[in-house]
Amino acid sequence: MNEKGKAPPSDEDLIRAALGGDEGAFRELMERYKNRAFGVAVGITGDADEAMDVVQDSFVKAYYNLKEFRFGANFYTWFYRLLVNQAIDRWRKASRSRTVPLDDRWLSGEATSPEAAHPRTPEELARNRELSEALTRAVAALPEYHRAVILLREVEGLAYEEIAEVLNCSVGTVMSRLHYARAKLKEALKEFKEG
Repeated sequence: MNEKGKAPPSDEDLIRAALGGDEGAFRELMERYKNRAFGVAVGITGDADEAMDVVQDSFVKAYYNLKEFRFGANFYTWFYRLLVNQAIDRWRKASRSRTVPLDDRWLSGEATSPEAAHPRTPEELARNRELSEALTRAVAALPEYHRAVILLREVEGLAYEEIAEVLNCSVGTVMSRLHYARAKLKEALKEFKEG
């Protein structure tokens, strides 16, 4: 409910309005999902600038393909399929030419991690930074189909069925990819559990 006691329009209401020429309706859809979309895109591409481009390109593609949206389906899932595919394509192109690590600003010390704003002890800060860097490297080292499933599940909190729809695969494939991705991350980060 908004301040006038009226429920906000559903995604389908906004899609119908956008298809009828109401650009404000599509803008409202973008506002609803842009932050979550950016989180997914930056998780896959590993670069905030690339992620912004991916989000923008995905919304443009969604706008021009809106007439293909099947009413009764979930807009979020439909849009995220476009987004993940755009992000994976962008990551593949960038990874062929990239020569610097994903978090080069953190590694060079030019920027600090968000937790550095609330330092505890120097040892905890150093350990958290090492863990953060190791996690970033471990996620970046995953194949894109493992990275996408981990981000959609662990960051976005999507259900297995939603991930399967976004990635256009079976729920069993999602579960299998999650199992292997988690095992790889666990192996890559085992020194932090043991130490």
